[in-house]
Amino acid sequence: MTSAPGAHPPVRVTLAQLRVGADHGAARDAVWHAFDVASRAGADLLVLPEYASGFDPHGVGREHAEPLDGPFVALLCERATESGVAVIAGTTLPGERDLAVNAVVAVDGDGDLAGVYRKVHLYDAFGHRESDRLEPGPADAPPLVLQVGDLRFGVLTCYDLRFPESARRLVDADADVLVVPAAWAAGPLKAMHWRALAVARAVESTAAVVAVGQAGPGVTGHSVVVGADGVVLLELDEQPAIDSVDLLPAAIARVRETNPSLANRRYRVVPRV
Repeated sequence: MTSAPGAHPPVRVTLAQLRVGADHGAARDAVWHAFDVASRAGADLLVLPEYASGFDPHGVGREHAEPLDGPFVALLCERATESGVAVIAGTTLPGERDLAVNAVVAVDGDGDLAGVYRKVHLYDAFGHRESDRLEPGPADAPPLVLQVGDLRFGVLTCYDLRFPESARRLVDADADVLVVPAAWAAGPLKAMHWRALAVARAVESTAAVVAVGQAGPGVTGHSVVVGADGVVLLELDEQPAIDSVDLLPAAIARVRETNPSLANRRYRVVPRV
């Protein structure tokens, strides 16, 4: 896709809906391949799912944790440096005591670690209890927003999608796109909830949404990209897949001009700490 002279060029985003297991080496191999696909597609940003470094559908804890200077983040930085493709990816970090931290890291196209988001809303719902294994991130931490081209990508993860306040904090930090790495648990109505919530967050935030789920046992897949107007631009099924989509800064700007709901708000989000 080409842009008119003087226009803001599109930002190409590659979604890697991976099947991730307990073997961290195999997970890194899958990430290596995803970077190859993204680079060949001319992507500016690669988005990997939650727990992309290692996963157990029965629960992820400290046994899957790696430090920020460990092999998974090192691989992200190395591949971003080589390819020029920025990346947003879910991982697991060591926490206090015997707990871990569900985290998302953002690495820019120069291979520098741009920031870390530690999941605020732990998944204690639908029969799951992440808080038995994980500690939450601080609700008042600065929002994680990564600049890629002419768009700003704000980061949340999985269960956060059910909390519109999280999206509001990101658009208040000037995010144009909400990025949601996830391992969305499978179950009755769960795929429907996932899609409906992604569309809702886009419409109410007048922001595009890139929601990338894991594929495989116990999770839903069905990664989806939604425009700021609520139109679904790309949707995958439950199988592992890698695909790309172009996001247009001008399209998001037009939606926000036509529907200035962010400017019309009468309430602000205050983190509860």
